[in-house]
Amino acid sequence: MYKWTATSTPQTKMASIKALTESPGLTSIPSSYTFIQNPNDHQAASDPEPEDSIPTIDFSLLNSSNPDERSKVIRDLGKACRDWGFFMVINHGVEESLMERMVDACKRFFDLTEEEKKVFEGKHVLDPIRCGTSFNASVEKVLLWRDFLKVFVHPEFHSPNKPTGFSEISQEYCKRTQEVARKLLRGISESLGLESSNIDKAMNLDSGFQVLIANLYPPCPQPDLVMGIPPHSDHGLLTLLTQNGIGGLQLLHNGKWVNVNALSNSFLVNTGDHVEILSNGKYKSVVHRAVVNNKITRLSLAIAHGPSLDTVVSPAKELIDNEGEAPSYLGMKYKEYLELQQSNPLHNKTCLDRVRI
Repeated sequence: MYKWTATSTPQTKMASIKALTESPGLTSIPSSYTFIQNPNDHQAASDPEPEDSIPTIDFSLLNSSNPDERSKVIRDLGKACRDWGFFMVINHGVEESLMERMVDACKRFFDLTEEEKKVFEGKHVLDPIRCGTSFNASVEKVLLWRDFLKVFVHPEFHSPNKPTGFSEISQEYCKRTQEVARKLLRGISESLGLESSNIDKAMNLDSGFQVLIANLYPPCPQPDLVMGIPPHSDHGLLTLLTQNGIGGLQLLHNGKWVNVNALSNSFLVNTGDHVEILSNGKYKSVVHRAVVNNKITRLSLAIAHGPSLDTVVSPAKELIDNEGEAPSYLGMKYKEYLELQQSNPLHNKTCLDRVRI
């Protein structure tokens, strides 16, 4: 039904948000950025209540020799995926210096001249290296206050050749985050009552599709009128995110928007649509958004981890057999799902809704 081709709609060429904000005398936003599609999207967010705080997972306990400690962290992972679709990971073993160097490398990419970045614009939404602005400007009625760099880094590693050192740093960083993601997925598999290797094998993670996505949100003179990224859920299994110390990520939890305040040297992890699909809806992908401010640039770095592109993802047969439930989602090849999401406007769970039964 959906075909993976190289003829996706080309991105409309336009100036970056960074260039726009650096133009002299900018005091108001162009009308094309005024985000008025859905009033609910501009509901104010609050900090989570103390009794309902964002889950924190101590990654080191997944390797604990104490069975009680390990059992508890597996239960905590399952509860986080069920109740939040989101958690913060501490003690993950990725050096803080590497995380800082990766964020700095992304900043240096966005600091390249417009001419230098133009080489990496890409013509199609599924080119292995692509930078640009908004999300998919060719189909959006309202543009987003965001510049991006997207690079496919696994199973085949790609990288822009500028700035200096970007390739080496990103290759090491993506390798380390993949190790963290696969370990978390083994824990999530166990929390569903499956073998620890079930998700890894079923999703062909040796050839899993991994994407580096750097997002730049420059300060905006009218931040309440724009959106960095609108409410959406992610494709894939897990997204690991870090940022430059500036907040702006918000989650939809129990019908309310919640601010995410990250601990230093932590990963913010959200479950993607394909965890929801393979768990047959037991675990939910989380709807989230990015807002901007009028004072300082926010930079976030997300690494999305998915199945192999040729894997048909459907509810895990073992869960269906064990619990006698009917599948709630149709099977779809991951690359078809990815193309479907990337070629349309970003909005809530509209892509996941296409495969619900």
